[in-house]
Amino acid sequence: MEALMPIITQLIAGAVGGNAAGAALKQVAVSVIVRTIVGAIGGVGGGLLLQMVGGEAGLSGLVANGIGGLVGGGVLTAIVGAVLGKKPA
Repeated sequence: MEALMPIITQLIAGAVGGNAAGAALKQVAVSVIVRTIVGAIGGVGGGLLLQMVGGEAGLSGLVANGIGGLVGGGVLTAIVGAVLGKKPA
C-alpha cells in the first residue's frame, strides 16, 4: 500500500487539476468525464516528471506528488481541450 500512495495522490490531484483547468478555460469543449480522465493521466505524468527532476528534495513526498499532479493534470487537460475544441470550418 505504501508504494501505491504516491500514484493515488497523483491520480486524485490530476483529476482535480484537470477539472479546475477545464472550468477556468471556457473554450475547453470537453466533458467532465474526459477532463477527469485526462487530468488523472496528466497528474501521474506530472508527478513522475517532478520526481525525476528532483523536485521532491525540498518538499515532502505527498506534497510534491500533489503539486505535480495538479500542474500535470491541468496542463494536459488544457492541451487536450485546445486540440479537441477546434472544429474544422
